[in-house]
Amino acid sequence: MLGKDTKTRILIFPCGTEIALEIHRSLSQSTHVETFGANSVEPNHGAFVFKNYGPLLPLAYDPLFLPQMFSYVKEHGIDYVYPAHDDVLLTLARHAADLGCDIIGPPCETCELFRSKSATYARFAGLIPVPRLYEPMDERTPLPLFLKPDRGEGSRGTMLVHSTEEWAAALDTDPTLLSMEYLPGAEYTVDCFTDRHGNLRFAGARERVRASCGISTHTKPVHDVLFSETAAAINEMVPLRGAWFFQMKRNQQGRPVLLEAAPRVSGGMGLYRNLGVNLPLLSVYDRLGLDVDVQPNGYNIVMDRALISRFDINIVYDHVFIDLDDTLLREDGVAPLIAAFLFQCRNKKKKLHLLTRHTGDVEQTLTKYALCGLFDTVTAVEPGASKSAVIPHQDAIFIDDSHAERKEVREATGIPVFSPDAVECLLDWRQ
Repeated sequence: MLGKDTKTRILIFPCGTEIALEIHRSLSQSTHVETFGANSVEPNHGAFVFKNYGPLLPLAYDPLFLPQMFSYVKEHGIDYVYPAHDDVLLTLARHAADLGCDIIGPPCETCELFRSKSATYARFAGLIPVPRLYEPMDERTPLPLFLKPDRGEGSRGTMLVHSTEEWAAALDTDPTLLSMEYLPGAEYTVDCFTDRHGNLRFAGARERVRASCGISTHTKPVHDVLFSETAAAINEMVPLRGAWFFQMKRNQQGRPVLLEAAPRVSGGMGLYRNLGVNLPLLSVYDRLGLDVDVQPNGYNIVMDRALISRFDINIVYDHVFIDLDDTLLREDGVAPLIAAFLFQCRNKKKKLHLLTRHTGDVEQTLTKYALCGLFDTVTAVEPGASKSAVIPHQDAIFIDDSHAERKEVREATGIPVFSPDAVECLLDWRQ
């Protein structure tokens, strides 16, 4: 249960997937939760995000996976494991009684069902629209066809075939591929939440306007009662708990048809998190025996995703010297990224020093932009004077928009220097 002095310890595994990173974003701001991350391969992005990271654990298929996972749970006092991969979820669900902590996910039977697309289609046929499946190389089959693995994920191994020759070649390579009708229309994900009593508490549909490698990169909410009715039907048919989702795609006639269902959060459910529905955190609260209230906001929102860069940099410093004009302050005000870095430094007890050739009243300017009290020292550097002369520390870095100023400081002191655009490599996301 939630307590004032204790946090619920949650291991997210594997922690480098897009799903894991969204779970981490969902939980990391909660004062009631402490997240841990572990993975099976390196390098992986989780190492740049999780403060509590490592060690490596075997892959879910490895005979050593379960014993080492059990040891990790015991050693770190883990309360819950939050699986971020379908096979990990299924493996842990099969051995839940031996894990030593709870798993955030639905019962094993649902994980087994959803791991097979053909079994899922068979289960829901007649209840909700499912794709037509065709026997391999049936000459009566209309083309084009869409082929996909029965246990695939992230669009891996899928293909569109336009001829019997392409179809035959694909099946020669992988005879287990499902041959299904081509669905040319818009694609949707419906993010759902079912509480411990079996009640469907939320079903939010969104259109996958753009996707890359199975990851939704541009998505927006859609409001169609068909999706909520489909969610309710699935929820009635199989035992579910916590966050889950399903995907649909429109067929030739414009009718949404089931693509797949999954017993976990989707990588794009951050859209609804930013509408006030934090599905991973709701799942944790539900596991803790708390009744939750789901109240999404009503504003319009669109989510677009792209690659984000995070860095590991091998410098140690206790002092930050930074310029004011055109560095911390721009024409439109305070530079947000640099401000975030400076507050990060304050949290880590580093000393902040302002070096400026500002021609106006520095204190007045700092007051205007709510920066008073941010710096340990404020030094006005006279025209023609070198900034290196007022940097007495070697365990320091220097940030300035001027190439000439950076060159002078680097040559005179030997400390690392950074332009404003390079400050992103100094941000530590492992919080």
